[in-house]
Amino acid sequence: MFTGIIREIGSVEAVDSGPDGARLRIAAAFGHELADGDSVAVDGVCLTATSYGDGWFAADAMNQTLSVTTLGELEPGSPVNLEPALRAGEPLGGHLVQGHVDGAGEVVAAEDDGFARRIRVALPEDLRRYTVEHGSITLAGTSLTVAGLTDDGVEVSLIPETLERTTLGAAGAGTRLNVEVDVMARYAERLLSFERKGG
Repeated sequence: MFTGIIREIGSVEAVDSGPDGARLRIAAAFGHELADGDSVAVDGVCLTATSYGDGWFAADAMNQTLSVTTLGELEPGSPVNLEPALRAGEPLGGHLVQGHVDGAGEVVAAEDDGFARRIRVALPEDLRRYTVEHGSITLAGTSLTVAGLTDDGVEVSLIPETLERTTLGAAGAGTRLNVEVDVMARYAERLLSFERKGG
């Protein structure tokens, strides 16, 4: 489980791709804090650290993950948002994030709005119904509040802290972002479907 509060921007050091998937080696200052089997969200995708050391960790991404998320587009030098898994007793600063990416959205516009920056993101049609104004959404692993709804997706407003501490500060038109909708919306839909069926 994660919170969507990015710990640091890491950098892809190597990508070893093959027919069975890809192994990513990522520079991360907290690499020495990891233990066997620890989870790390990489641009919002929950991966298991397979090896780690001082300033780095490695993780495997299976073909399913590569096809649904933007991880298949990574190459050496790519910056990535990183968040280690939430530990018992730590504050929940964002919202409950599973690291189970639902799909990829695309930035269609970005413009300054005072000291903030407002970006509009087109979402896959099947994910739009899970978004509500002032609700939560995770983009590239970052917990954000939906500032507005559009015909093709959402708008979010990024404060200077978010612009500085995540890769979203460099996101412009055409940037693809991993999207995880609020899991509570999915549970609500599921429960309502059973009520309608009388199950």
